[in-house]
Amino acid sequence: MSDERESAPTNPWLRWGKRALTLFFFIAIPVLLYLQLRNTDWQAVGGALRDYPLWVIAAAIGVTLLSYLTYCCYDLLGRYYTGHRLPVRQVIPLVFVCYAFNLNLNALVGGVALRFRLYSRLGLDIPTIARVFSLSIITNWLGYLWLAGCVFAMGWVTLPAGWAVGNGGLRLIGVAMIIAAVGYVLACAFSPRRSWQVRNQTIELPSWQLALVQAAVGALNWSLMALIIWLLLPPEAFYPGVLGVLLISSIAGVITHIPAGLGVLEMIFLTLLQDELPRSGLLAALIGYRAIYFLLPLSVAVATYLVLEKRAKRMRSANQQTA
Repeated sequence: MSDERESAPTNPWLRWGKRALTLFFFIAIPVLLYLQLRNTDWQAVGGALRDYPLWVIAAAIGVTLLSYLTYCCYDLLGRYYTGHRLPVRQVIPLVFVCYAFNLNLNALVGGVALRFRLYSRLGLDIPTIARVFSLSIITNWLGYLWLAGCVFAMGWVTLPAGWAVGNGGLRLIGVAMIIAAVGYVLACAFSPRRSWQVRNQTIELPSWQLALVQAAVGALNWSLMALIIWLLLPPEAFYPGVLGVLLISSIAGVITHIPAGLGVLEMIFLTLLQDELPRSGLLAALIGYRAIYFLLPLSVAVATYLVLEKRAKRMRSANQQTA
């Protein structure tokens, strides 16, 4: 893979486009943050967290940190895949910020636009950023396919009688997910054609070894997310069942396009687990999960984002002086 640096845009339309994108970030991000924080019931968050022992909160925060570091590995795999030379110490905070904004705002801002902006300010060209981003998406959903496929096929999630899919249908969906995940790895291992050209962008299959690492890292992150909720639930909670419900609710959140899946996560968990766990325990765990996994990292990410912007501006000024 080439490591071409992005040259400064000479086309006036490109210059104005970059300025418009910068203006968008400085207007849209504060507005979206305000809307997200305004919709948070801070009294309920505080009440839920006060009821937990300190060791449970500490364990949940520790697993959250591990989950965010695992997600950062998605882009580190992309670094290996593309061969770009940005230092790991620059990639990890960048991806941490993007993930926190992605979870709390929406994928377009945090997952796409912010990633392209921060990477480009560090000198990566657009095709390389696109390849890193594509591999990150595949890693996330490949891990999902492996994990959800196994959980659904094993019958660890029981759907209500009124759901059209039914438990048998869910098992078949799980088998289909496993087949799709296996198909990706087999394609990476045996496909005679390794690359395709789409609109001047090169799509290249990774090695089968990298595909297996993608599956493991992606599945690990989903497992850690479910572990946080399980830690906050009453002791009788069944971890594989909690994992399966989280996987179902995540797909529902993607379909509805609601930032942070507000209300969707709670509705799915209450619907599927209300006969197994007390409603009060479920609500407390979900409120605690949102506070620890969504809001706490977001507060760190906002400060980190400001530091990254300031550092990028300083690097750009230094490059202009030496040019």
